[in-house]
Amino acid sequence: MEEVNPLHVRNLADAQPVAWWLDEDPLEPNPHPALVNDRFVDLCIIGAGYTGLWTALLAKERDPARSVIVLEQRETGAGASGRNGGFCSRSLTHGFENGRRRFPKEIATLERLGLENLQAIEETINRYGIDCDFERTGELTVAVEPWQLQELIDQAHERNAAGDNVEILSREQVCDRVNSPTYLGGIFDPDGTAMVDPARLVWGLERACLSLGVEIFEHTKATGLRRQQDGIIVETPYAKVSAKKVALGTNVFPSLIRGVRRYVVPVYDFQLATAPLTDSQRAAIGWFGREGISDAGNRFHYYRLTADGSILFGGYDAVYHFRSQIRSEYEDAPQTFARLASHFVHTFPQLEGISFTHAWGGAIDTCSRFSSFWGTAHRGNVAYVLGFTGLGVAATRFGAEVMLDLLDGVENEKTRLKMVRRKPVPFPPEPFRFLAIRLTTWSIERADRREGKRNLWLRLLDILGIGFDS
Repeated sequence: MEEVNPLHVRNLADAQPVAWWLDEDPLEPNPHPALVNDRFVDLCIIGAGYTGLWTALLAKERDPARSVIVLEQRETGAGASGRNGGFCSRSLTHGFENGRRRFPKEIATLERLGLENLQAIEETINRYGIDCDFERTGELTVAVEPWQLQELIDQAHERNAAGDNVEILSREQVCDRVNSPTYLGGIFDPDGTAMVDPARLVWGLERACLSLGVEIFEHTKATGLRRQQDGIIVETPYAKVSAKKVALGTNVFPSLIRGVRRYVVPVYDFQLATAPLTDSQRAAIGWFGREGISDAGNRFHYYRLTADGSILFGGYDAVYHFRSQIRSEYEDAPQTFARLASHFVHTFPQLEGISFTHAWGGAIDTCSRFSSFWGTAHRGNVAYVLGFTGLGVAATRFGAEVMLDLLDGVENEKTRLKMVRRKPVPFPPEPFRFLAIRLTTWSIERADRREGKRNLWLRLLDILGIGFDS
């Protein structure tokens, strides 16, 4: 695939450096004050993204009398929850293949629980009247190189044997759905993925939480935890919270449990959005089923249609910065935006010349197994879940549910999962972390160029149960 065509860079001339979802949306709730007075509560939640808001909502639904507050260092949904691609997937394991490799004895259970979780999300959206353009479109995974096609066919058979309902599509069948000369075939999962407006979803969850009596404090950074006789003290700049239990939903940001930090690294993901398609442009590509789409490369693209008929196109690059640094300037990546613009036109040459209205990026939390992990601290009074690796729109609800079970001392099918009981392999300290990630990224690029053949380094990582890609 051509990396960067200077002609395609011109299409970025009017692109605004802000997430499409966050630009001029009237559904954003009013801001919340900072915490300036000491509080005593049953449950204090750190982080007002998907993880924190799902935790708050489920906690109040389980026990309406439980007092719950959420502390957010910025604004609700300011992180990955408000700027992701809006793929609401049933997968709890960053895809079936990743789950099968890491949890082979549990994969059928995880797939069932994932579908139940997706259904529960749809029920919640309907129950609270959340306006987030939720569409059960399904997901199309396409082969753009010959070696990818057989892998997709094998994957479809394995998924169907585990209880899924995946359809194998020929080149002609794929192009009847979405017309791209790059497609060689694919698979279609009709019921495992919904498309949502991610910002409206997070704002809708915020309103639902408020309706149940949850209090949210913005611009209130939790700076430390201290154990006391009857619970935990959460330190903030102006006040403290005395809580019986604490739930951490900080994800990419450094955990208040220092020992957890070695399990997660931040990587930067980037996206573009086009101007709304004209009728003739839409006719040229089809896509009337509005499916979510991803290609089957190790470094893959994901793309979908928005409510107004724009195309969101992202992925491929996953950029790690030395010492796990998180900085706003890293969100501006002209070289990556130029590469995505060229890849877009390569995928849809019939849309040559279309303008991109938005170009943005941000950090997501990834761990070595690509899927969430849990833990407790301070004698079980603090729980955490993180490591969603960019596929957390739906999985965060499951993560929150399990985190509450751990805090409440509930033993059930979910808390007994190996996925819940065991942590991923930690990342090494710097500078070895940086060098290992760079070597892995180079190896993955090389594998995509060599028909998916994995070199000795990638095979070693496979044996150790470690992975890293986009």
